[in-house]
Amino acid sequence: MLCADGDSESESRKGVGGGSNHFRGRVCCSTMYCIWFGHLYSLLKWTLKKFSSDSEVSFHVANLDDLHQKHIRWLRTLPRVKPFYAVKCNSTPAVIRMLSTLGTGFDCASKGEIELVLSLGVTPEKIIFAHTTKPQSHIKYASTRGISACHTRAKLVLRIAVDDSKSATRLSQKFGTKPSVVKKLLERCKELDLEVIGVSFHVGSGCTDSLAYRQAIEDARHVFDTVLLGFQMRLLDIGGGFPGKEGFQIQFDEFSKVINEALDEFFPADSGVQVIAEPGRYYVDSAFTLAVNVFAKKVVMDDNDRVMMYYISDGVFGSLNCLIYDPAHTNVAPYLHRVVESGEKRYRSIIWGPTCDSLDRVTATYWMPEVQVGDWLLIDNMGAYTVCCSSDFNCFYKAHVYPVLSAQTWNMFNLS
Repeated sequence: MLCADGDSESESRKGVGGGSNHFRGRVCCSTMYCIWFGHLYSLLKWTLKKFSSDSEVSFHVANLDDLHQKHIRWLRTLPRVKPFYAVKCNSTPAVIRMLSTLGTGFDCASKGEIELVLSLGVTPEKIIFAHTTKPQSHIKYASTRGISACHTRAKLVLRIAVDDSKSATRLSQKFGTKPSVVKKLLERCKELDLEVIGVSFHVGSGCTDSLAYRQAIEDARHVFDTVLLGFQMRLLDIGGGFPGKEGFQIQFDEFSKVINEALDEFFPADSGVQVIAEPGRYYVDSAFTLAVNVFAKKVVMDDNDRVMMYYISDGVFGSLNCLIYDPAHTNVAPYLHRVVESGEKRYRSIIWGPTCDSLDRVTATYWMPEVQVGDWLLIDNMGAYTVCCSSDFNCFYKAHVYPVLSAQTWNMFNLS
């Protein structure tokens, strides 16, 4: 275990990114995690000093304590709903290990995801193979590994299409059966001697209407009520779509309230129906902070005003691909890791990624203090659909991930 002291003096961060925080810290690193004693911002400064002194390569700091707090919140607000983390959202091994320690299940969409979680110590009974369409070779692999949804007596769940018109990413146009087809589909399952045990749905990612969950749960109830073919329906999967950061149009607690009320009405606790969900963004979005280096700068005059152009070490072909491909995450708010005085002048800034493609633009108009070549910018809420979708276009290195957790959490779970 390697230990090092952080800043010994007390400073305050008055930056573009918000608030005033006092910090002092000490950091210890093992082969798997860094453990900090003090404020997280101290850890960010320590990480910048330790890992960026001779490199401009961007990196993430993954705060595993944030996952712990999200899990506590889930258990408190949705006590009847068992979470199966959507591995596709962020498959960083430390994230999988932490969630496994917390006791979540895992929603896998491919052979590769199943291989990953099994290699990290997750047992087959904690895995659901919930992707609606599966290559045959993936099904055969899952069967050999004892995944309960993939063998000759597979336990199947009927995916229904629901109203996802209020979501940034709509899924029902690609997945799910319409109500008019349900009976025919179940009849065919009966002919094939397949075991259908429940219903699943997904209201879409970036959902802006909590009532979408109520309508979808009611739709699922109609399917349960129309099953007259001898199936023992005992599972309801309410999918994902839960927000993972503060400031979203609708907060998680509002979604939870609507879901709990709908479950009590349509699937009461004594109904014998187990309820699960597939949260991804909820767990990891706010846990990751991206650090990017400013390696080039240009000043452009526009009607006697200075417009700053900065070129940074990550962009839309890397960790910031979400700006193009994730409708639920279309903008970012970079801030300096140094102390910013409240009266410091802000300039209109255009921030470009590192590649030779002009599509690689991070911000078009963003007001911030002047930044110098060699400075580092931090970007919060970078845990969902970022690392997993990053490419090495132009052979720029992908951002490394440094998982960290507090000494209190380390000791609580006896991690090593």
